[in-house]
Amino acid sequence: MSVRSPCIEICKFDGKTGFCIACLRTRDECKEWKKMKDNRRHQIINDRPRRESKLPGDVQS
Repeated sequence: MSVRSPCIEICKFDGKTGFCIACLRTRDECKEWKKMKDNRRHQIINDRPRRESKLPGDVQS
């Protein structure tokens, strides 16, 4: 079964980290998601806590 996109259609990117403040992917990761293999998708999903910790406190959920 394919890994579903974490997108929640907010698509606002943090200028410092380059991560979307909603799904925590980079622009390139968002663009390439459909072409990625599931193991890469899992890596991105599993990296969410680290990525979220890099966002400024005022944009974290």
